Amino acid sequence: MHNKVVYQIARTLDRLGIPVLRFNFRGVGLSGGRHDRGRGEQGDVRAALDYLAAQVPSVPLLVSGFSFGCWVGLRVGCEDVRVKELIGLGAPVNNTNLGYLAACEKPRLLIQGENDEYGSPARLDQLVQSFPAEVRAMTRVIIVPGADHFFAGLLEHVDAALIAWLTERHPQLVSV
Repeated sequence: MHNKVVYQIARTLDRLGIPVLRFNFRGVGLSGGRHDRGRGEQGDVRAALDYLAAQVPSVPLLVSGFSFGCWVGLRVGCEDVRVKELIGLGAPVNNTNLGYLAACEKPRLLIQGENDEYGSPARLDQLVQSFPAEVRAMTRVIIVPGADHFFAGLLEHVDAALIAWLTERHPQLVSV
């Protein structure tokens, strides 16, 4: 939760007035439990969504995740009716199956580094092209030129992509 990409996402969403909750998965940092290869971590995402929904009951939820958090978070976000939009960064498409996104009929933004060592843009494009046309139409992909998995030195491009997509979808949002 303290990695620079996750921090940047939370900062940008907060600047737009979107309620944000960052958390560590089980076994990370001071969190209890043990890594569960994405199975138990889905429960962590559900618990976070339950908590956030209780704190801001009138606000539609959005799930955003980076790398492992993208893989696990977007899966849960697809299944949860309270979640209306998805944002994935650094999707680990080189070694993880994100095929579940093909059946997910929720708008999503996918931001990937051009030189992401865990998710090549070509593999991400193959995934998106495998979606049915109506799902492909609700998917926006942004490739950040020159960026690695952590968008080192290029986080301002992540910020700009998030703001552009969210304010296009929600014109009432204003970046401060």
